[in-house]
Amino acid sequence: MQKILTKDGYQKLVDELKELKEQKMPEIIDRIEKAKEMGDLSENAEYQEAKDTQGFMAARIAEIEATLKSSIVMNEETGNKIGMSTKFVAKDGSGKERDFQLVSFNEADPLSGKISIESPLGSAFYGHKKGDKVEVETPRGIVEYKVIDIKK
Repeated sequence: MQKILTKDGYQKLVDELKELKEQKMPEIIDRIEKAKEMGDLSENAEYQEAKDTQGFMAARIAEIEATLKSSIVMNEETGNKIGMSTKFVAKDGSGKERDFQLVSFNEADPLSGKISIESPLGSAFYGHKKGDKVEVETPRGIVEYKVIDIKK
C-alpha cells in the first residue's frame, strides 16, 4: 500500500534508517560478540536480549526501507486550500476551535493537532478552504467542522 509523506516525514524516516544502520546495529552486533565471549549461550541472558534487539532492529530497518520505496513525497501546498503541511483552524459543532496541521502518517500526533492525511479527519479536510463545512464520520457518528482559517 502506498503511503503519502511530507518532505519532513520522508527525511525523518531517512534519518532513522541511517541511525539504525550506522549506529544502533553496529552497537548491538558488538554487544552480541561480547555476550558470546561470556560462554554458554543457552543460559546467557545478555546474548538472548541482544539477539532479540537485533531482530527488532532488522525488522524496523526492513519496514522503513519498504515504506521509503513505496511512498509518494507530496510537496507542501500553499494557497487557500488545505494540503500537505497546511496549518489551519477549524471549529467543531460545539463551537470549540482547534488548530490542526495536515501531515504524513509518521508525523501524526493528534494530541498536538497534527493529523495524518490518511486518517478520516485528515482526508476529510484535504482540499477544503476557509469557510467550508466538512463532515467527518467517526465511531460516535458524523462530526461537522467549519474551516475558520488557513495559516500561511
